[in-house]
Amino acid sequence: MTIRNRVFLAPLSGVTDIAFRQRAHAHGAGLVVSEMVASGELAKGRAESARRMRRPDIDVHMVQLAGREARWMAEAARIAADAGADIIDINMGCPAKKVTGGYCGSALMRAPDHALSLIEAVVGAVTVPVTVKMRLGWDETTLNAPEIARRAEDAGVAMVTVHGRTRCQFYKGRADWPAIAAVKQAVGIPVVANGDVMDAGDAATILDQSGADAIMVGRAHYGAPWAAGAIASGRDLRPEAMADYVVDHYEAMLSLYGIDQGLRHARKHLGWYLDRHAPPLEADERKAIMTGTDHRAVIAGIRAALDAGKGVLAA
Repeated sequence: MTIRNRVFLAPLSGVTDIAFRQRAHAHGAGLVVSEMVASGELAKGRAESARRMRRPDIDVHMVQLAGREARWMAEAARIAADAGADIIDINMGCPAKKVTGGYCGSALMRAPDHALSLIEAVVGAVTVPVTVKMRLGWDETTLNAPEIARRAEDAGVAMVTVHGRTRCQFYKGRADWPAIAAVKQAVGIPVVANGDVMDAGDAATILDQSGADAIMVGRAHYGAPWAAGAIASGRDLRPEAMADYVVDHYEAMLSLYGIDQGLRHARKHLGWYLDRHAPPLEADERKAIMTGTDHRAVIAGIRAALDAGKGVLAA
């Protein structure tokens, strides 16, 4: 499978829904990944999981699955592939307590044999490429990403992504980019480096220090769906008509989720857009945008705030 460039949008739960991925792809991200989809919920036909898995209008559709039972991971992989997924990614990196508490995400790095049983089940269930996203290890005493990556490659995994922190670090401190090099040296498949990449300078440094084949960019996309595309192209892709851009994204979320749910889902995005691209707002103005229940009034507030911030420059 050909990927158009080596700067990818990371899977971000609650963020990289279909509306966000379509925008990141349109701006030039090399690859975009769905939000984490719970395998058991997808296999049981839950509507929310099916919505997370839906294919956007993009050239390569990558779905990330999470779970702890081989049968549900395999069934969910089959469902995703049948629904148009071109790549299945296995989540072994999420540090959230509600995920690791269920022995999913990065908790799987504490049980490599069990993790491999899930990988083997997914690889055996589909004909599309299977990838894995992981951390360096559970904590500083168990930096087992190279070993797990090597075993995953032997099981048929086509690519691995490594976030340069342990689970116990969550997002504290700085990602250890040189530590990813040990994974690259352990395998022959492509390795993607992830963690704290905010701009083109970071991208060049992480590639140099890790020896990775590509990079995955996450939190730099908050309020900037164009971040990966800008890094890949070396150009400033910030829309000139920012108010129109944000309103279009807002309306896409309302269409995706319905008005009531859409209002709630959109708030984090609106906060990020305001933080990056609007001048400081009065507390009541910001509150009206962030908590408003009349979407027409929210749109008017967005336009007023962002039109006032036309001179604000943000990457």
